[in-house]
Amino acid sequence: MRSMWKGAVSFGLVMIPVKLYTATETKDIAFRQVHREDGGRIRFRRFCTLDDQEVPYEDVAKGYELPGGEIVILTEEDLADLPLPTTKNIEVVQFCPAEQLDPILFNRSYYLEPEAAGARAYSLLREALEQSGKIAIAQVALRQRESLAILRARDGVLVLETLLWPDEVRQPDFSFLADNIEVRPQELRMASSLIESMTLDFDPDEYHDNYREALQEVVAAKVEGREIVSPPAVEAAEEPSSLADALRASLAAAKSGRLGAVPEKAADGASKGKGGQKKTGKAAAGAEPGEEKPARRTRKAS
Repeated sequence: MRSMWKGAVSFGLVMIPVKLYTATETKDIAFRQVHREDGGRIRFRRFCTLDDQEVPYEDVAKGYELPGGEIVILTEEDLADLPLPTTKNIEVVQFCPAEQLDPILFNRSYYLEPEAAGARAYSLLREALEQSGKIAIAQVALRQRESLAILRARDGVLVLETLLWPDEVRQPDFSFLADNIEVRPQELRMASSLIESMTLDFDPDEYHDNYREALQEVVAAKVEGREIVSPPAVEAAEEPSSLADALRASLAAAKSGRLGAVPEKAADGASKGKGGQKKTGKAAAGAEPGEEKPARRTRKAS
């Protein structure tokens, strides 16, 4: 991996020099826009709407549009004077329990690697976070934008998670929230039982991207001149007549193992850890838990 940023973690009076690495990557299959007739690539050019002339990249500036349509042009000098005290510093401002952070605020993840001079202080902060069960709230500027962030320990490494600012999270404004919707006790009990029967330890390695794999097969078939074989269609189940009927049918399917593909290790209501040790799951006794997933991502067959 190649570091994208160098700076320091400011932890009280302790300074920990670190390098920053992007922790995640998207595995989508990339397509180019091409001319259908001959496969030529489609190019996009920058044109000015006033003089209808192509504009070279070095002449493109940042402009802020006012409500009346006027444009205020900002120069690099204007932006250089903005206060960004955390440009080369990840400043820890407080600590808090991890459960107090709403996951909706999560933005991007980065790994932190210590410089040789800061390895001991880095290890100290990592182990202190692990033992306390807390996360560090910090501020950092990346790509000329200051962000709220957290520091947490994961697999022996400190992870920086940039967060959205609170005013960047939209408020839900749906009419049904004002409705007095009745939740019947019997349906609530069945829903709770269904949740219990489908509860087991989460292992992300049990899931894979069926859509991406199928798309890769389509591309490979095109390259090799093979016939593209479509997966068999799934027969639609008979529609239940009521919510209670749907819950009963779901409970029956979960207990029989027919609701979603269930890994063998979880079929007895328990799962095994990476070391092979059996972990007791939360599934109801004697039930075989399953899980219904969106069409794009399903569990691997055991």
